[in-house]
Amino acid sequence: MSRSSASTSIDDGARRTPDTAPDAALGTMAEKGAFADGAAGAAPDNDGAAAPAGRARGRDPRALADLLPYLRPYRGRALGALAALTVASGAVLAIGQAIRRVIDYGFDESQRGLLDYYFAGMFGVILLLAAATFARYYLVTWLGERVVADLRRAVYGHVLKLSPPFFEVTRPGEVLSRLTTDTEIIQTVVGSSASVALRNLLLLVGGAVLMVVTSPMAALVMVAIVPFVVLPLVLFGRRVRGLSRQSQDRIADISAYAGESFHAIQEVQANAHEGIDRERFAGRVEGAFATGMKRVQARAWLTALVMLLAFGAVNAMMWLGSRAVLDGDVSAGQLTAFVFYAVVVSAALAALSEVWGDLQRAAGAVERLMELLRTEPEIAAPADPVDLPGAVADTGEPMALGVTFQDVTFRYPTRPELPALEEIDLDIRPGERVALVGPSGAGKSTLFQLLLRFRDPDAGRVLLHGVDIAKADPQALRARLGMVAQDPAIFAASARENIRYGRPDATDAEVEQAAEAAAAADFIRDLPQGYETFLGERGVRLSGGQRQRIAIARAILRNPSVLLLDEATSALDSESERKVQAAMQGLMQGRTTLIIAHRLATVLRCDRIVVLDRGRIVAVGPHHELLQRGGLYARLAELQFAEGAAALRSGTGG
Repeated sequence: MSRSSASTSIDDGARRTPDTAPDAALGTMAEKGAFADGAAGAAPDNDGAAAPAGRARGRDPRALADLLPYLRPYRGRALGALAALTVASGAVLAIGQAIRRVIDYGFDESQRGLLDYYFAGMFGVILLLAAATFARYYLVTWLGERVVADLRRAVYGHVLKLSPPFFEVTRPGEVLSRLTTDTEIIQTVVGSSASVALRNLLLLVGGAVLMVVTSPMAALVMVAIVPFVVLPLVLFGRRVRGLSRQSQDRIADISAYAGESFHAIQEVQANAHEGIDRERFAGRVEGAFATGMKRVQARAWLTALVMLLAFGAVNAMMWLGSRAVLDGDVSAGQLTAFVFYAVVVSAALAALSEVWGDLQRAAGAVERLMELLRTEPEIAAPADPVDLPGAVADTGEPMALGVTFQDVTFRYPTRPELPALEEIDLDIRPGERVALVGPSGAGKSTLFQLLLRFRDPDAGRVLLHGVDIAKADPQALRARLGMVAQDPAIFAASARENIRYGRPDATDAEVEQAAEAAAAADFIRDLPQGYETFLGERGVRLSGGQRQRIAIARAILRNPSVLLLDEATSALDSESERKVQAAMQGLMQGRTTLIIAHRLATVLRCDRIVVLDRGRIVAVGPHHELLQRGGLYARLAELQFAEGAAALRSGTGG
């Protein structure tokens, strides 16, 4: 059959664009990595990738407050860390007073006996500082690890609940970047930078107070200088914050592009596209590098200016203090203590300027994660879900459940002017086998998506055994359905675990029985470790037909009430198809089955055939009746089965 005729055959094929990928606009948005609420109006960045318009370039570090719910369960440890941090900061400040006493009294011959006590006291303070530092480091590091672990679990669990349309406009690489890169940034802040910031804040306040106590006049001079130290922090802070967010976006873009290439590595190599992909990836890497260097340069200027001004102020204080000692206005011990506190305050300011950049980066990371967590699934369980009919009858076998589409109309959001389904009325009786046929884009896969409740119809209702599925829990609904896709999902696990995916509590014997029924047992036994063989990501170690038989075994093991087959035998050779068709007959027995099909063997075994065209049902009936009526079905059948056209026209075998 020619390529042109194939496009009009009963087979949807892999080019089922209106059913599986609503239109090119979605593909474009997915390529940009945009969220549905931010794709419109996205402005290109320096590397050409668009950033969602709904995403701010830099946010206030107060966004870190969103982490409080994740810290609250561990407030005991957080308070312990705060106490240890306070003790450590107090110990550092106490060292200044110890130095003052040593200098003022330690060199006085009349105070010689106290010298040992002063140094012993200082050593005690140092021990206290070491112990408090250990406790602080351990507790805050534990908090960082724990909070990030909880955050990753929360984000992953939430993303699993999002409806499939979310992933049509959001690249998985973007989500993975948030789960890895962004959480690592947060871990650094919670497990390190936050405690460093608090410690230096305490040192800054405590040191400033003790500077005033030690020498009020010199402290006033220092206060006059402080605005010049703080000003660069304010000026560069916003720029660093914006560049940090851009840097994280560029890293996400790198991750998404690489992931897409790796997942389609055979397609990349088959089209000799490696060189082009290398160049495009290199462009994204260079874009990320350029953005990162802008951020580093801004932070370097910020740190250098703060260090210059802070320690320049200390130098000025030492000069003024030295003159005051010579004039007899202050003692050498007071000057030394003041300089010590000035160094502490300056170092605290410098450290805070460094940490400020980390906090801004973490604020951007928190925003990105919260953006995911606040994304509401389009399909959610109602507050009071209606119970669906039992999945298993008293005999231990699944109940055959009826399926009804009542005046269903559906439009993809990106093509509101073109209905994917229009006024569909279809009643499928319990245990009936119904084939869905029609040209590409007729709406067959859309019917499956509505029944699985991946989407909701714009009008009308979908009923499962008389119950509106919109009023039921989606998980309860899907527990009663079994799907075998044309391009089945194979996970990076063993053959046994891939089959068991549909029913995690199944025994090894049940898994092997399902494999036998799906004509998969022979090739599985021939694998290096048999059922324990690792199949590779997306089943790269298997052929297309072998992947499909694994998926069929999974459905057989799941034993659903309603079976959905989307060209389940399309990738099988004739011998394997014969075996699988026999197995499928047993699987379909006593349960409702909907089949997207084009092969004669599949269509002939169905009770009814539903012909769709442009989202409408144009004919319903058994094979021989539809052939006698002529029309679309007869044309498609003739194109698909040209060699048997004479027999098809006569209706033999029907």
